[in-house]
Amino acid sequence: MPRHTPLFDAHVALGARMVDFGGWEMPLHYGSQIDEHHQVRRHAGLFDVSHMLSLDLTGPRVTDFLRHLLANDVARLNRDGTALYTCMLNERGGVVDDLIVYRLDNLRYRLVVNAATAAGDENWIRSRNAAGTFDLEIAARRDLAMIAVQGPRAREVLTTIRPYTVNTVNGLGRFEVVELPWALVARTGYTGEDGFELTVPAGAATGLWNDLLQAGAKPCGLGARDTLRLEAGMNLYGTDMDDTVSPFECGLRWTVDLSPGRDFVGRMALEQAHPAAGQVGLRLLDKGVLRSHMRVRTASGEGTVTSGTFSPTLGFSIALARVPLEGSHPPMPGTSVEVEVRDKWLSAVIVKPPFVRNGKSLLVPPPACG
Repeated sequence: MPRHTPLFDAHVALGARMVDFGGWEMPLHYGSQIDEHHQVRRHAGLFDVSHMLSLDLTGPRVTDFLRHLLANDVARLNRDGTALYTCMLNERGGVVDDLIVYRLDNLRYRLVVNAATAAGDENWIRSRNAAGTFDLEIAARRDLAMIAVQGPRAREVLTTIRPYTVNTVNGLGRFEVVELPWALVARTGYTGEDGFELTVPAGAATGLWNDLLQAGAKPCGLGARDTLRLEAGMNLYGTDMDDTVSPFECGLRWTVDLSPGRDFVGRMALEQAHPAAGQVGLRLLDKGVLRSHMRVRTASGEGTVTSGTFSPTLGFSIALARVPLEGSHPPMPGTSVEVEVRDKWLSAVIVKPPFVRNGKSLLVPPPACG
């Protein structure tokens, strides 16, 4: 049986179409996925992300542990209330999960991991601490709920319902977090828009959700979340990468800190790796819609689409794809390729993700087709 977040009844009452996602029954949309997508780009959208798991790690050597566990270096978080995006790797350099880590203080960090991988992630983290070398306390916070409010008016919506937080919210930089009496407020998200992720006790979730709706935010489901994150060039775990794919192969090299003097799980494999493929963005020039697993034909060989969709913001189809390297790098933006769509080879061009940020296209106009 699928699990339910604390907001399940609220979704049903709003007429959401519910689907199974990573073992959770979640809203796909509330009527129109396209309208929800535009709501986030133009105003403020509301997402239930309570299916994701918060893991609290506490102890005098927690920073040392996370520097060993994660490919990005948490030593970069040199003050409380900061966050970074990173991958957690296995010894082969494959991505166990991608996650955000928040430094709450020098003894406490919070990791927010994906729903489908949450149980495996928790076991993996506990196994790395099994010898007790780091003297950690690890708490899986299933007593919490998380709501994301995203869009150019997200700040306005949040400060409308909690006016006494105006100075705090206005002072919060990107990838910063603050602990307030009623919520952990992080300026993070998965849409390519500004916004906040609010973590509250499960029992407070419905009241907060209703307050945000009353302030003008609109509920959005998984469908809009997927088109938004793809326009933003953000990977989806299990689609664009998994534990057989290294960060070097899925466009996440920037999340790996190979500075001297730090050993981390998977480092040796990455340093010895010779990737044959890398990630690119695609814009389809012909009519059609790009989807996962479609074949991509390049001058250096065949690759595959990992995520594809029709972009509501741009009005044409876009994708992330893994294609053969040309020398040591993927093909350059502007390179012409072909994608097999319904047994026909259609024209596409390589572009550099992200495709959209803050509601605006980031794409250089491609050459005309034909």
